Amino acid sequence: MEQFKETTPVRLRTIPAEIWALGFVSLLMDVSSEMIHALLPIYLVTVMGASMVTVGTIEGIAEATAAITKVFSGALSDWLGKRKLLAVIGYGLAALTKPVFPLASSVGWLVAARFVDRVGKGIRGAPRDALIADIAPARARGASFGLRQALDTVGAFVGPLLAIGLMWLTANQFRTVFWVAVVPGFLAVVLLVAAVHEPARPAGLREVRAPLSMSELRRLGSPFWLVVCVATVFTLARFSEAFLILRAQGMGLPIVLVPLVLVVMNVVYSLAAYPAGVLSDRVNRLTMLILGFLILIAADIVLAFPGNLAGVALGVGLWGLHLGLTQGLLATLVADTAPPELRGTAFGMFNLSSGLALLAASLLAGALWDLFGPLMTFLAGAGFTTLALLGLGLVRWLMPTLGRNGKAEEEGAVSGS
Repeated sequence: MEQFKETTPVRLRTIPAEIWALGFVSLLMDVSSEMIHALLPIYLVTVMGASMVTVGTIEGIAEATAAITKVFSGALSDWLGKRKLLAVIGYGLAALTKPVFPLASSVGWLVAARFVDRVGKGIRGAPRDALIADIAPARARGASFGLRQALDTVGAFVGPLLAIGLMWLTANQFRTVFWVAVVPGFLAVVLLVAAVHEPARPAGLREVRAPLSMSELRRLGSPFWLVVCVATVFTLARFSEAFLILRAQGMGLPIVLVPLVLVVMNVVYSLAAYPAGVLSDRVNRLTMLILGFLILIAADIVLAFPGNLAGVALGVGLWGLHLGLTQGLLATLVADTAPPELRGTAFGMFNLSSGLALLAASLLAGALWDLFGPLMTFLAGAGFTTLALLGLGLVRWLMPTLGRNGKAEEEGAVSGS
């Protein structure tokens, strides 16, 4: 019972300052990105005349690009033994692309800007997550990933709120909002350079010469690859949040209030992420994943049959809750199961498989929406989540120690040796 007497403030004090700084870097960049992304689907459809398939293709390619880039940046960070440099390059590139959105004169320019922005995300993603795993104390790893995710998600709802206010003040001037979004993106880069210090490489840690070779990938171990398999199937159900925005607009939400969809989702997401991380340090992580999968099924069913805007709001809130219970937790499981010298590669491979699944999911969602309407889009999501849930049950049966507060990490080290 002693472990349950630990208070949240005590748990917060165990998290190093660098992780707090990385969380606020994510917050600022998300404010910048979400001010744009909250409006971009509507901008593409109503101003640029793009189709729903085009929206799905852009979102899918953007995220798949980030995922593919993460493989190489993660492997490079293992080879160099350095994480921060790649994180700075990635955040810097994303900041530099922000002015392209207000300057774009065609869908092609917007696709290019989204593509390069996601390249920046890909460069920074795996090294940043590996850096968090390197810095975080083992007993507070779930809390550390949860905190970073929570702060990141605060930015994800502050950004749309700012977009709402600016759209109201400027009478729906999309480009003005896009210009304002440039500022927090550059502030994020300044904070990263000034406040985050990379820890020294531990003495005796094995050097990695060819991170993407078959011999090194085998060292990642079966627990890690099982986590990747479950996450990949799960991601097929997690198509772009752009479809939540379009669902709300289709139910009658005015354009000026469209960013409220991401606000509702991300408020719930941010409130759930840190407590979920803390709880995952105390109980079996797979139990929490099962709960998150069940909540996504409920969200899809509600969004398939919303009835009115209140139903959409409930579905969006459930979607945010499932994100809070699963996203930081999946990253924690990767850190648990991967050898320390291969964490960058592990996060890269994890994000590659998830990103390719997201590309397929977004393309499928767009096609289903155009052919059959939103009902089939969300019911398909519920079906894929059910498959992932069955797979997770099989993983828990095959590997009962996976997710038990560091025991999986020990097992992964053994299997990778």
